[in-house]
Amino acid sequence: MAQLLLLTPEPGGAARALPALTLLGHQVLVAPPSPSSVVDNLEVAAVLLDARRDLVAARTLCRLLAGPMEAPPVILVLAEGGFTAVSTTWGAADVVLESAGPAEVEARLRMVAERTKDEAAEVAPEQLEAGELVIDASAYTARVRGRTLDLTYKEFELLKHLVQHPGRVLTRAQLLQEVWGYDYYGGTRTVDVHIRRLRAKLGSEHDQMIGTVRNVGYRFDPRGLDATDAPVTSPATA
Repeated sequence: MAQLLLLTPEPGGAARALPALTLLGHQVLVAPPSPSSVVDNLEVAAVLLDARRDLVAARTLCRLLAGPMEAPPVILVLAEGGFTAVSTTWGAADVVLESAGPAEVEARLRMVAERTKDEAAEVAPEQLEAGELVIDASAYTARVRGRTLDLTYKEFELLKHLVQHPGRVLTRAQLLQEVWGYDYYGGTRTVDVHIRRLRAKLGSEHDQMIGTVRNVGYRFDPRGLDATDAPVTSPATA
């Protein structure tokens, strides 16, 4: 028996949102669809999000839960017409129709639990080391020569992403997509500003860890080699 969290704005809980759930032996907690409801119940095995009435609100909440909050896996409860709007960018672990029977609901819960277990076994190490730079992903801290860097959330995420791809040239557009996400509508200038701040906080002895590849983007090198004038071979001439 698993403990589940059902997020629904409707009275009646599972009996209205997903009737088959009431026929299974799981403990179902019911709460309004909000981030605080999940924060109060992070120990649950899965979150069932009622998306039957308001797909826009459900998409926003689902992306938040699947992104920075790192909440339990989210299963969307949909009316049949909702399938046309849902995509992988929502971040849901699975979807289920409100009319699904007990066997299907149980199977989807079981498969989500198995995938979550497999992903946890393959999770990346929480501590990254690159030369004199040490990043602790679990504590959201970065240190260089033992000195803790005072980083904002986005500065930390950007630095971590660069460290995770040493030697790889990352364009500004790539960094916007991979660090800021698909929903960010700002320009690439944002990346330049954050890179400048990171270099300042790394200090003059270590700022060259983040090299500029002219007209392309940025590259992380723990040796601190200057990449400002590094040549980039185009696919056509490689």
